[in-house]
Amino acid sequence: MADSATPEVGALSYEQARDELVQVVSRLEQGGATLEESLQLWERGEALAARCEEWLLGARKRLEAARAGANGDSTAGAGASTAAGES
Repeated sequence: MADSATPEVGALSYEQARDELVQVVSRLEQGGATLEESLQLWERGEALAARCEEWLLGARKRLEAARAGANGDSTAGAGASTAAGES
């Protein structure tokens, strides 16, 4: 799974990581892969899920900071359901 055509997880956008994660899960659910292939897919999936979480946490922090700035206070609401990408 880690060949020269596979991009580093840290270089992926949220959308790229999410889309690849969906593909990895689908391949695992289909079965038929060897144990070694399944382990590589699982590891890639874990890394992709962590990357997605990084993006979402970053987006939440940006939203909270924007809310705090707009409200003129430091108590921004938690639980944002809309994610904004990082630059």
